[in-house]
Amino acid sequence: MNADGDRPARFPHLRQDFAASLVVFLVALPLCVGVAVASGVPAELGLITGIVGGLVTGMMRGSSLQVSGPAAGLTVLVFEAVQQFGLPALGVIVLTAGLLQLAMGGLGWGRWFRAISVSVVEGMLAGIGLVLIAGQLYAAAGLPAPASGLDKLTGLPGTLAGATGDTRALTSLALGAATVAVLVLWNRLPRPLRAVPAALAAVVLATLASLAFGLPVATVEVQGLFGAVQPPSPDAFAGLLGLGLLGTVAAFTLIASAESLFSAAAVDRLHDGPRTDYNKELVAQGAGNTVCGLLGALPMTAVIVRSSANVRAGARTKASRVMHGVWLLLFAALLPSALALIPLPALAGVLIHAGFKLIPLRALGGLWREHRGEALILVVTAASIVAVNMFEGVLIGLALSVVKAAWEASHIRLEVIDKGAGPVQAHLSGNATFLRLPKILDSLEALPQDRPVELDLSGLHHLDHACRTALETWAARHSTTGTEPVRLTGPSPLGTPAP
Repeated sequence: MNADGDRPARFPHLRQDFAASLVVFLVALPLCVGVAVASGVPAELGLITGIVGGLVTGMMRGSSLQVSGPAAGLTVLVFEAVQQFGLPALGVIVLTAGLLQLAMGGLGWGRWFRAISVSVVEGMLAGIGLVLIAGQLYAAAGLPAPASGLDKLTGLPGTLAGATGDTRALTSLALGAATVAVLVLWNRLPRPLRAVPAALAAVVLATLASLAFGLPVATVEVQGLFGAVQPPSPDAFAGLLGLGLLGTVAAFTLIASAESLFSAAAVDRLHDGPRTDYNKELVAQGAGNTVCGLLGALPMTAVIVRSSANVRAGARTKASRVMHGVWLLLFAALLPSALALIPLPALAGVLIHAGFKLIPLRALGGLWREHRGEALILVVTAASIVAVNMFEGVLIGLALSVVKAAWEASHIRLEVIDKGAGPVQAHLSGNATFLRLPKILDSLEALPQDRPVELDLSGLHHLDHACRTALETWAARHSTTGTEPVRLTGPSPLGTPAP
């Protein structure tokens, strides 16, 4: 209350939001740097995306408690894009994806992303997780990784076996393994210690160990915040004329949008505050990615790790995520040299742990028992991403989900009642589509040819052209054997009025 005691304070939740912003900043800092390094770009670009996620996307409407920044889910795609098209093209890709998100949000398409099969999204994240883990195992050992996801996986045993004979690689790998161990065991420590985010604690401990023992491991290369900014040049936009770059833009747009909106749905389940407006959230993500593209930075999505930390820390309004962007900006401006102390194996350990979290191992068993088709879509999507690439893997998953939906929508049932005398009664119900046409015809053609048939079509919800034509042909053929014409009962989709 103010001095008069008759009006509420202008920022009634400032204390809670301030405390939450510090927690989110400490969670985001190592992840921003780790995602950038794993993506093959300067570490500062990850911080820039985190800053934009706080100061730009954080100010906009949509999901009040969701926090945006560079995400592990896009690491593999960014790395592939930078390797294929070069770092200057990254700004063009992110900028174009952001503009597409703005357009889709403005057109009200945000809610349609909720229609994407959850199994496709989880399969996409699982595939990303597998490739991310494999690639970061090479990074943890200080060794170059193969280009394709499949080569990363198949080459791991030989590479890791060879690393055991290299003292430098073995030291690097041990530091990465220790980082993962800290991340896994951190939640078992006493509550006061757990107040420090696990990722930050793991990176700080690895950095202190590296400095104290003089470990021969690689560290983050620093070039300064402004030195890392690379706005796309006019020449870089010429790449949009090629199908390869356009496909990458489409993949960025689809994956970033789907991951952000699925994250928003998850965050809404964590608090009792205002619900997410999906179209406005898509506009907010688009605005953030547009700014990131203009700065040549990494793409952003909403990140469930930071968002859940924000909610658990007691955030009440969007002020917490805006302030976390301020803290990232101050760190990048005032303490950039601190990044040069961070060992790369420690960041690889953080990303390996994040990759495991992307794989829904616990959910997969229950999904297989209850919905095997969905489990199959998840596994095939993940395997396709590993074996081929991100974009085509997602397309394969989407195609499978569409085929599954079409197959289930075409469910049809034929019930035959034969009393031994009089007409045979057949009842069709459900959706008659070409997908089930062989089953329908086999059942109808198995009916006695020397008996009249009454076909009840009142239970059909849908009858496509192929089935309509096939039923007409069957009815005409059945009547040529000298029996009475097939009698239709109920509303007739064939256009023949029921007697």
